[in-house]
Amino acid sequence: MGWEDELFALFDDLEGQAGALAAAERGAEHADRSRAEYQAVTLASRMMASAGTEVTLGILGVGTVTGTVDRVAADWLLLGSGQHDWVVNADAVTTVEGASVRSIPEVAWSPLTRLGLGSALRRIAEAGERCLLHLRDGARHEGTVRRVGGDFCELVVGEDRRMILVPFSALAAAQSRAEA
Repeated sequence: MGWEDELFALFDDLEGQAGALAAAERGAEHADRSRAEYQAVTLASRMMASAGTEVTLGILGVGTVTGTVDRVAADWLLLGSGQHDWVVNADAVTTVEGASVRSIPEVAWSPLTRLGLGSALRRIAEAGERCLLHLRDGARHEGTVRRVGGDFCELVVGEDRRMILVPFSALAAAQSRAEA
């Protein structure tokens, strides 16, 4: 082998080493970028991608509930479970099983998904149907949502039609009640 061949072999070897170093650097940079971009994924965006999917939610004060994700908003979700619908306060969700591996970024959501928990509770009040409010501490109150304020709802309970005010911060979920 002549000196030209040895020189070209040395250059090829150096180019191969440089390529391997560049590939390793790109791989590390890609992994860092992927981790950084995943920070922008929210639980709500994963739940939005799970619409129509059966999931099991762990809910403070309730335990686990399995059902189909019917609607998702930034701070609540609607879960259909058998004969009952659940309006779940997103802050009360402790675990989710069965969610989509995908996510839908909030910029792609319908403007209706920006409606808060109060809007979902107002729909229950307008329907005039009985519901069971589950609180984060495990307490439950059955009645009819009468009115909804900025951060609480009024629940009419019992034969004597007592009024209970329930702050959203204490509410874990509202469960529909089938009429007997």
